[in-house]
Amino acid sequence: MDISSIKLYATHEHPCSYLKNRSATTIFVDPLLNMNGRIYSELSDFGFRRSGSHVYRPNCRNCQACIPVRIPVDIFRPNRSQKRCEKRNQDVSMNIVSSIKTDEHYALYERYICLRHSDGDMFPPSREQYDDFLSSEWGVTRYLEFRLSGRLIAVAVSDRLDQGLSAIYTFFDPDEESRSLGVLAVMRQIDLARSLGLPYVYLGYWIKECEKMRYKNQYRPLQAYINNTWLTFD
Repeated sequence: MDISSIKLYATHEHPCSYLKNRSATTIFVDPLLNMNGRIYSELSDFGFRRSGSHVYRPNCRNCQACIPVRIPVDIFRPNRSQKRCEKRNQDVSMNIVSSIKTDEHYALYERYICLRHSDGDMFPPSREQYDDFLSSEWGVTRYLEFRLSGRLIAVAVSDRLDQGLSAIYTFFDPDEESRSLGVLAVMRQIDLARSLGLPYVYLGYWIKECEKMRYKNQYRPLQAYINNTWLTFD
C-alpha cells in the first residue's frame, strides 16, 4: 500500500498537554484503514506514534516542539548514570508476556497514575481506559514485566516494528523510584532490539521545554526526525 494515499484527519485546536499556554493540533490515520504491522512500521518512520488503536502525529500550526526520536542500538553508548541503573537492578528479572489484562497489572498501573500523574490526562484511571490505552494492536505488541523476588514492579509496553521496537509506555511501583525503572525499561528494550537484529528503539516525541520529556535526550547517539530526515546527534 502506498502510504501517501492514507487519509488523515485533524483534531480541532486544543490545549497542549506538554507546554503551558500553547494550543495543539493532532492528525490521526483514518480509523477505518485496515491497519497492519507493515503500514504501522512505515508510518513510524515518518514520525507517527500509536496510542491504543490510534496512530497519530502532532501537527501544530505555530509550533514544532514535538520531535520524533529514536536510538540507533548498534552505536548507542550508555552514560555513567545508565550504567549505574543497570548495575543497581541486577536483581530485577524481565519476562515478556502477550497480555497484561490481569488485576495484578492493573493495580500497578492504577497506583502509578494516582501517585505520579494525578495532574495528567489519564487521571483518574479506569479499567476501560487502561485496556484501551495499552491495548495489543495488529499482532505487534508485547509487554515486558519486571519483577523483584517475584513481585511485579514495572511494565513496559513495546511494539515490534519491521525496523525496531517502539517504546509505547512504562509504568512502575512509585515506591521503587530510586531504581530508575523507566531508564531500566529503555535499556532492556535496547538490549532486546539488538538481540532481535533490529536497528532502532523509538522513544516517541522529545520536547526540549518539557521537563517530563527531557530524559530522552540522555540516550546518545540519538536520531531526530527533522524536516523529513532522520539526523544523528552525538
